[in-house]
Amino acid sequence: MIQHGYAGKILRLDLTTRTVSTIDTAKYRRWGGGHGLGSALFWDLCKDKTITDGRHPANVCIVATSPFCGTIVPSGGGRSEVVGVGVGQDPVNWFTRSGFGGRFSTMLKYAGWDAVVIEGKADKPVWVDIRNRKVTIRDASTLWGKDTWATQIDIWNRVGVPRGVKNRWKDINDTVDDAMSAATDQGRTTQKPAVLTIGPAGENQTAGGCLLHDAGNGAGQGGFGAVWGSKNLKAISVLGTGSITVADPTALLKARVVMKQKYSSDVDRPDFHAWTKLGGPPKPLFMTASPTEDRRPQACQGCTSGCRARFSVGYGNESTCQETAWYIAAIRRVAKSAQEVSEVNMKAADIVQKYGFNSFLFQTGLHWLEHLHEIGEMGPGKRIPSSLPWEKYGTLEFAETLVHALSHRQDIGKDLAEGWVQAARKWGREKDLHDGTLQFSYWGMAEHGYDPRAELEWGYGSILGDRDCNEHCFNVIFTNVNAAFAYAIPMRLEAKELVDIVAGKLSPYAKGRPEVLDFGDGNMYSEAVAQLVRWHRHYTRFWKQSALLCDLKWPEFYNTNAPGNEGASGSSDAGEQVFWNAVTGDRLTFEDGVELGRRIWNLDNAIWTLQGRHRDMVHFAPYVYETKYEKGELFPFYMWPCRDEKGEWAYTDVMGRALDKKKFDQWKTIFYGLEGWDPKTGWPTRKTLEKMDMAFVADGLQAAGRLGAEG
Repeated sequence: MIQHGYAGKILRLDLTTRTVSTIDTAKYRRWGGGHGLGSALFWDLCKDKTITDGRHPANVCIVATSPFCGTIVPSGGGRSEVVGVGVGQDPVNWFTRSGFGGRFSTMLKYAGWDAVVIEGKADKPVWVDIRNRKVTIRDASTLWGKDTWATQIDIWNRVGVPRGVKNRWKDINDTVDDAMSAATDQGRTTQKPAVLTIGPAGENQTAGGCLLHDAGNGAGQGGFGAVWGSKNLKAISVLGTGSITVADPTALLKARVVMKQKYSSDVDRPDFHAWTKLGGPPKPLFMTASPTEDRRPQACQGCTSGCRARFSVGYGNESTCQETAWYIAAIRRVAKSAQEVSEVNMKAADIVQKYGFNSFLFQTGLHWLEHLHEIGEMGPGKRIPSSLPWEKYGTLEFAETLVHALSHRQDIGKDLAEGWVQAARKWGREKDLHDGTLQFSYWGMAEHGYDPRAELEWGYGSILGDRDCNEHCFNVIFTNVNAAFAYAIPMRLEAKELVDIVAGKLSPYAKGRPEVLDFGDGNMYSEAVAQLVRWHRHYTRFWKQSALLCDLKWPEFYNTNAPGNEGASGSSDAGEQVFWNAVTGDRLTFEDGVELGRRIWNLDNAIWTLQGRHRDMVHFAPYVYETKYEKGELFPFYMWPCRDEKGEWAYTDVMGRALDKKKFDQWKTIFYGLEGWDPKTGWPTRKTLEKMDMAFVADGLQAAGRLGAEG
């Protein structure tokens, strides 16, 4: 039976025994794909769900695709989701997630696989060679020690068409079974394989170790590089020559055309100040001084907008956002020209990509290390011994020295390898978590910059989950509004119109309730905000992390290119559900997707509960309660829609406040009640789980003595 949108098989790797087996995807069809698929596989296959260290051999790591992968769904065809127990969190390494873009998921689907399950631990370094349905676990002794780019080049030269060779077919007929041959062009390809790999940071099992694909697609948070390093897994290479069937190609094409015609800006007359996610003109979002070199947009598979760049100089390629910002403030102190700033910054981005190091830790962590050096706590012969050459801070030499040390457990890297909050305690610097010198807000993760004292849905959602959520659903409001204030750009939507449009999309819990978007002081701990956070948790668990729509492009609430300024999300012509149904043949509604996200969110919470979570643990770092979010930390102001005492809406600066710990604790009771969880523990209840056809989860929690009490 054809499963539209799916390859039909899940690859299961036991690295301990070096055996390969398969699972029928149909068994997990109810979970959609991506995160939901991964969480369900983890629940079934991880025998000990109480483990709290991702390096434990019993940890099960899953890399999953979705039905959208390998299709032309706008900003939805090229992402992958990674789940498993993480490394570097505090106080517990939770079951967690990460994601990355590029072409890996597409190639995996074309090879005939919807996901890869990684179990056990190899006795020595290995890499996995997937060529359609033929899978070989190979020796990686000659790859171990190489950076992520060198590893991929080596594998490219072994598999597929050799690097630099043009106009040659690679025949992989011997890898194609009879059932696959008709659908795979007889196994011929001109492509190089898609490779997901770790670098030195992962090999040395550091908290900063990430997974890297191509030049700059990284699964950063969660420490999955360390997870792979602990399993002696260097890389997974996949080369596929198959295809994916869609249920209704006409409907899929029609929806994509509607997206272009109705929601996109005019290519000949682009509106660079439009308030839109999906409809903006393609442009590389390179966060640095504008380089003079020629550049072209670069995108993930199937994307409608290239947010990455390729440069004529050959460095800085495919990096964007945090990895292009981690070092720029230091560079500006010593660089003599804008061009020098650009060059060093682009090369610094390449450094973290090659080492496979998560630059997100530097968001606030680098400033903290600099502070420790400046106050005389860190250095040769100091209380925190270190030989880092701070006199060269801002140079490329320092950047490489720092990342090398952190990736190889050298110098201060020995302590930071277990986590930065853990290192702060070891160094006797726990006070830095109280005064905000070290801004790691939740679960030992670095502050993203969207401070929980200002942006409630981001902060609340993160602490209720397992990591910095990194979900820009509502954050686009901050981006648009603050950019307009900062750069005198026309205000395309006033506050009242904006909140009405957005609230109209928040079905089912918050539809037509603009008060859920009021981030004013008087509404911070309300039932309305709890409903907003619920919607955010459930929408993202399915539509973003399971269907694998791009975080920066979906959802699209408003679009000033479109009639009535209405965005595509939930619409009958180009909404999320339109693409899902065209690909899969389902009759899913937008609200059905949110409900599926609620089911996945509850499964995740059950896993956290088995790992030891209790509501008393769910609190921010002390500085979030003990210090105010003041101007000048990262943004000069933080404008957000708020209602005044008369109920009138306006964009209002919400800086200058802290969270009230007691009131936040009371707010959690509201949230847990709405979710149907035990308000005393935060644990799921049988009644809630059985309503979602998850009695098996309730049984597992009851057997462990951790099932929530009914209200």
